[in-house]
Amino acid sequence: MDKILRSISYIFHPLFMPLLGVLFYFDNSPRFIPKEIVKAKLVSLFILTVILPILLYFLLKTLGKVKSIYLKTTKERIVPLILNCFVIIIVLQRIITPSQIIELYFFFVGILISTMACLMLAFFKFKASIHMIAISGLFMFFVILSIHFSININNTLAFVVIIMGAIATSRLHLNAHTYKELIMGGFVGMLPQLILVPYWL
Repeated sequence: MDKILRSISYIFHPLFMPLLGVLFYFDNSPRFIPKEIVKAKLVSLFILTVILPILLYFLLKTLGKVKSIYLKTTKERIVPLILNCFVIIIVLQRIITPSQIIELYFFFVGILISTMACLMLAFFKFKASIHMIAISGLFMFFVILSIHFSININNTLAFVVIIMGAIATSRLHLNAHTYKELIMGGFVGMLPQLILVPYWL
């Protein structure tokens, strides 16, 4: 059980959540988007949101700015979160623009707001769960898309809820977070996606 709970934190790492949201969008959107554009967007996003943060992490670890991938202290979180904000801004300016795919644009705007909120909390020595921020933001995006496109994704939503529970259990088991930090993470992840709904729904 210990190995399973530990593996959950790796399998559903926050780095993968934005890309999963994009994959889900392209798979369920009724709009016609040329396959070439879809592939180009996915490759670009994979490089920027997964590969680049991993490289930056190893750079920060080499420089002694972080000790582990879990970013156990609020002090360790500050620089990675700032860098992640810049990465998301690049995505918004170069990869996902409002004139192309407005739903994904505001999805990433929500991610940026959540990241900035997490950064502000870190300055105040509060360690909100980034895992919960990522999965709860993804969940809310799925809910809004199901309403927007009038599609039935109840099975997907149920699965994501189960994953949310598994992630919360995993983080508690590893003593990575308290209940308050997990709840705050869920709040920080969901709220920006909800606030932005009127701008595109």
